[in-house]
Amino acid sequence: MKKFLSVLAIATLSVGSAFAGCGKIETTEGKLKSFDAATKVAVVDTKDGEKSFTLTPKSTGAEGLADLKGKKVKVSTSHGKVTEIAKA
Repeated sequence: MKKFLSVLAIATLSVGSAFAGCGKIETTEGKLKSFDAATKVAVVDTKDGEKSFTLTPKSTGAEGLADLKGKKVKVSTSHGKVTEIAKA
């Protein structure tokens, strides 16, 4: 019985940790150089050079992005996908 409960507890803990997200969010700041609404690609000029970001349907802040061209923006990404883009 003790072995069964031990195996059950280990299995439960391993399944729970498999679904845990890492929560790592990277933030990039710079000046918005261009935004193509058709392909949903934003190019940001950072201190390290130009970086392009592809927005997904779940990305927030894409609605008024064309108006921010030439202004400072902050891009938050998680696992290479844009979660939020907004005026800095």
